[in-house]
Amino acid sequence: MDLEEAFQVVGEFGSHQKRMITVLVFLQIYMACQSMLIILVGAVPEYHIEPVTEGVDGDVTQSVKFTEDVNSIVTEWYLVKHQAYKVNLAGSLFFAGVLIGNVLFGPLSDKIGRKPVFLTGLFFEVLFGYCTALAPSYEAFAMSRLLVGVMNGGMALVCFVLTQEYVGKSYWAMTGTLTNMTFAVGISLFAALGYYVRTWRNLATAANCPGLLLFLLCVTLPESPRWLYSRGHSEKAEDILQDFALRNGKGRIVVKLRRASSSPNSSSPGVFQLVTHPVLRWRTVVLMYVWYACSLVYYGLTLSASEDKGNRYFSVAMYGLVELPAYPLCMYFINKQWAGRRKSMANFLAFAGISCLLTMVVPVSGSLLSATSLALVGKLMVSAAFNIVYVYTSELYPTVIRNAGLGVCSMSCRVGGILAPFVPSMKSLHTSMPFMVFCLSGISAGCLGLLLPETLNKPAAETLDELHSPSYQRILEPQVRLLEEKHLTDHNEDDSD
Repeated sequence: MDLEEAFQVVGEFGSHQKRMITVLVFLQIYMACQSMLIILVGAVPEYHIEPVTEGVDGDVTQSVKFTEDVNSIVTEWYLVKHQAYKVNLAGSLFFAGVLIGNVLFGPLSDKIGRKPVFLTGLFFEVLFGYCTALAPSYEAFAMSRLLVGVMNGGMALVCFVLTQEYVGKSYWAMTGTLTNMTFAVGISLFAALGYYVRTWRNLATAANCPGLLLFLLCVTLPESPRWLYSRGHSEKAEDILQDFALRNGKGRIVVKLRRASSSPNSSSPGVFQLVTHPVLRWRTVVLMYVWYACSLVYYGLTLSASEDKGNRYFSVAMYGLVELPAYPLCMYFINKQWAGRRKSMANFLAFAGISCLLTMVVPVSGSLLSATSLALVGKLMVSAAFNIVYVYTSELYPTVIRNAGLGVCSMSCRVGGILAPFVPSMKSLHTSMPFMVFCLSGISAGCLGLLLPETLNKPAAETLDELHSPSYQRILEPQVRLLEEKHLTDHNEDDSD
């Protein structure tokens, strides 16, 4: 039997798999706390500058007086005025670390296995998380955030993949959506934690402690049977699947998998195929910009919550809770023939941009239709688009190069995350400047997304050769087919020359 048939026999989403997915899904709460830590730990309270006369010579110096009862890295290390950029820098260093982690650990998990890379990343993320709480200086704090980001990037993508590879293919969309929903809940729980734990060092410690417990639970997780099978370790995959059947209450079932054509030393198309292949090159360029825009708008709107007037903790919680309706909303639209993946993603991005545009012409607060409420609508829309783009990207790449495609798009996503902390600070240029950036990013990404082919109810390509086949080209929309045929023709002409 093949792998999908084996999952149907042992249980696609049995009780044992539900327990494993529960652990991985709860891990999203920990990752949300680490990703959003700088929002509360780097909170900037109200302050004013007072002249102080010192010494017999009457030298006048300036002293910073904080008028708000807030304990953060800003108040401890006086990160104001010309030092204020260091708060945003710490947030950007985290996302720069995530980018490095994607580059280093992504290919490594394909080569040596999901479990060792996942556990190593989680262990050191927890370790460096405690270093953040104990940092004696800003420099040590910033370095710890970079290292936490590296480990987070190495672990988070593998965690998402494991939620897919432990279950049958028909449950992939559900587990992926559940993962993203829990991340949104984690943002709100972090805001609640910050409300009760006001000292930034204690908050960093409390936010990091669940990671230690989850690490101990994750040690018991098995290796991905799909990875073992793809690497030619069919006997080990059979043992794990038989254990799934036993724990799912199916009894002792003998699983005999059809031997995979690949071997542990077999090679697969490399990342350079994304550049050299004419169809994949075009898709990758468009998807990279869409991922970048999703990340910039998503994290930019979330990080700007700390700058909203009023209750800082309530604002952060709302920016997390507002995502929850987005997930059932996008799951409804992407499975409708008249909407599908492409149009749903493009429209959600466009509406996110329009919501940000409208914030510039309405009052900041004081009414139902305010800049804050429109920003929340923008966050809801971009959250739906972000969820769709994960599913859509997996379906656009052939199986043999899917991991490489997702890795490159994830790298582009982290660039948006690196820039996001600095966008809210553009208010110093003009109050509407951040939302203008989010508006242009969302609308332009939505328009570019319309150039991609629809994948709803369409067979996924398994190999690169299938992208050239007439049967695959016939399922594309006419305008997309003409565009991709043009890229293929130009590529063939270049080869003939």
